[in-house]
Amino acid sequence: MVSVPRLVIAAPASNSGKTTVATGLMAAFAARGLAVSPHKVGPDYIDPGYHSLATGRPGRNLDAYMCGPELIAPLFAHGSAGCDLAVVEGVMGLYDGASGQGELASTAQVAKLLKAPVVLVVDASAQSRSVAALVHGFASWDPEVRIGGVILNKVASDRHEALLRDALDESGLPVLGVIRRAPQVATPSRHLGLVPVAERQGDAVDAVRAMGERVRAGCDLDALLALARTAPALPDEAWEPAYAPAEGPTPVVAVAGGAAFTFAYAEHAELLTAAGAEVVVFDPLRDEKLPVGTAGLVIGGGFPEVYAPELSANEPLRRAVTELALSGAPVAAECAGLLYLARELDGKPMCGVLDAEARMSERLTLGYRQAVAVSDSPLAAAGTRLRGHEFHRTVLEPGAGPVPAWGMHQPERRVEGYVQRGVHASYLHTHWAASPEVARRFVEHCRAR
Repeated sequence: MVSVPRLVIAAPASNSGKTTVATGLMAAFAARGLAVSPHKVGPDYIDPGYHSLATGRPGRNLDAYMCGPELIAPLFAHGSAGCDLAVVEGVMGLYDGASGQGELASTAQVAKLLKAPVVLVVDASAQSRSVAALVHGFASWDPEVRIGGVILNKVASDRHEALLRDALDESGLPVLGVIRRAPQVATPSRHLGLVPVAERQGDAVDAVRAMGERVRAGCDLDALLALARTAPALPDEAWEPAYAPAEGPTPVVAVAGGAAFTFAYAEHAELLTAAGAEVVVFDPLRDEKLPVGTAGLVIGGGFPEVYAPELSANEPLRRAVTELALSGAPVAAECAGLLYLARELDGKPMCGVLDAEARMSERLTLGYRQAVAVSDSPLAAAGTRLRGHEFHRTVLEPGAGPVPAWGMHQPERRVEGYVQRGVHASYLHTHWAASPEVARRFVEHCRAR
């Protein structure tokens, strides 16, 4: 049984202030001495970095499309074990999910799967009495979604607050917080959303502290904690990455990190470790050598386009990565990793493992994907079916090698990515918790080196 008190922070639409409120609540409760477990609905990698700063724990994703609804509660239980409170930040509007698939992957679906009360963050900047109609509509749309209260954001004045409260008195839902209109906390964004924590360091710490102060000043933390404690126990066992690894040596799996490669799900490293690997993080911006004894390499997502000159200037590491790949060692590259392995990125030389060139584009490629492995690789056997997510504003030409990585089935049919020697490189982000055999297969190939 899972009995961690929990709240889902949702909104009627994007840009209502969910991230500020959710991160601020995490920071405010952590400052009270509570162990707070941070979670994010959907595939987003950036918000969990701010959540981690606020709580001191890994930010974890709950994605019902990539992992399946059946894994949401177990993954939540795994991440929240031993905590006093869990705060789950939603995605988009409360009822928005995977395109054309009903409630799948929506905040509402995750709230129902977790049996968690929802706190609705409303941008009240351009309304007064109409806020009651808005809240009533969201609260009554799905009777299985329990909205336990409202936090009013961007409130202009005492008079504005009084009008909003009077209107909401008729809705029966309590106002659990009022946050005044003010200059936004300094969380700069660019083409794919907020700038990741790893790129901002001290500024990100200051931003999270400011979010915590604003939320603490404007919200009734005692009432919010009491609401969280109304969540019933979940009859689910926690997801566990552990299993009995094959006998043999412990291979070193090098995982790219640092400011250029910030996109990673915490469960991936846990799965690699459980499969018998020693996971060592290195920074392609700073380290001129791969970790000693590297038998396999994982290069995840991030923003290599922002750091193309610096990545290119680190010639010793580029040579080391190329030599490892050419030796046939297992290499798993997702999105940013795909670009790093290309011949060049925006005219700057990269590793040259793949005979392809990458460049920034005006077009944003975004959305869930269904994929099938086209051929055998250290990551997946031919025919393996996975669900994933694309999120980039770059173009790789050609987009697929002689042996593609994936055949895509949504939203259109196409092949994508590269499989050559031990390399599996693709734009597709995947969540290995849904397919732990991916990590096991990768480590077994590393062990066989």
